[in-house]
Amino acid sequence: MSVSSAQVTHPITPDELLQLLDGLQQRSALSEAGIILGCLVLSWGLLRLWRGAQGDAHSVWFGRNIVDGVLFPVLALLLALAARRAFLGILPLTVFRLIIPVLASLAVIRLTVKVLKVAFPSSQTVRVVERTVSWLAWIVTVLWVTGVMPMVLSELEDITWKIGATQVSLRNLIEGSLSAVLVLILSLSLSSAIETKLLKGATDNLSLRKIAANAIRAILLTLGLIMALSAAGIDLTALSVLGGAVGVGLGFGLQKLAANYVSGFVILAERSLRIGDLVKVDNFEGRITDINTRYTVLRSSSGRESIVPNELLITQRVENASLADNKLMLTTIVQVAYGTDLNLVMPRIKDDVAALPRVVKDPGPSVHLSNFAADGLELTIAFWIMDPENGQLGARSAVNLTILETLNSMGVDIPFPQRVVHQARVA
Repeated sequence: MSVSSAQVTHPITPDELLQLLDGLQQRSALSEAGIILGCLVLSWGLLRLWRGAQGDAHSVWFGRNIVDGVLFPVLALLLALAARRAFLGILPLTVFRLIIPVLASLAVIRLTVKVLKVAFPSSQTVRVVERTVSWLAWIVTVLWVTGVMPMVLSELEDITWKIGATQVSLRNLIEGSLSAVLVLILSLSLSSAIETKLLKGATDNLSLRKIAANAIRAILLTLGLIMALSAAGIDLTALSVLGGAVGVGLGFGLQKLAANYVSGFVILAERSLRIGDLVKVDNFEGRITDINTRYTVLRSSSGRESIVPNELLITQRVENASLADNKLMLTTIVQVAYGTDLNLVMPRIKDDVAALPRVVKDPGPSVHLSNFAADGLELTIAFWIMDPENGQLGARSAVNLTILETLNSMGVDIPFPQRVVHQARVA
């Protein structure tokens, strides 16, 4: 039984389905299966050499074990196509007609699932999209193999309607939607790869790299959307009307959202706030862990996180404790009894506090007589730390313990509150 080139490259017709079933029972099918198995093994071996012995378990392209990555079905598909062309006219190529659509569907599913997991790691909608894409890909494969696809495409082509001056069929919309999904997935994959490269090893210029990554992602998604609309057969001149409508929407209902996005780019561009800065906004103090185009994430020392709209960071006062440097001054207060020789106590406290590991030597700690309290002399000890991200309570506690040990070793009393009670005698 011989199969022509047209039969290999086009969907199977109902009449050819019987020939396909008959071809699977021939001995030549075993030879084709062996060739396909060789293509799979060769694909795994080439990717194994490419990735190396130690690979990234979270890699989109190689996966954890190569076979669960995107490149494995793609390379296997290319090798199978090359083998089909090499054995054309020598073997019936019956098994190839079944395996090639399966590998193509597997490549589409892998690409969609892997890229969406990387782009939206915490989204619950991704799982629904994964299942939908998987079911659609396998259904299309079954329809292609069984020969039903040509009839389905013909029926979809007959369902048409007008969008403005453009005649659009249901087939064009479906193919355009699939093209849009594919282009957007490729755009997300490329932008994620570029963002990873830009942010890898970034220290002082992390904010600029972040704005570059966000801008690249926005540009790629915009270009991908335009290409998808063009593939669907929609006249792009209609986008001018859509742009006017979007402008009106931004001027009314979306002005807050637009203000947040513009504020996000302003923050990243002028670098007034950077990832890692310790700031206080609206009575919430924390370290900036991420700056997105719409909001900024603050994480306090207690582990609580606050999502602050970027417009708030532009229009309100923000205290940045690490804009110039990471040094932060802390204070603590202690009382000593009246009559204490402060000329001996104050230098001793200063030297002992300066010896602590987290206390900065320049500027060093200082001790001041801040108040004549009712029960004793009030001393205020000021000191600087260089690592406020490690918490302030631990540093203040270490300083307080050191002061207590110093006063105890010098025999200095910390006075208790005293009250005088007068009792009247009754005659």
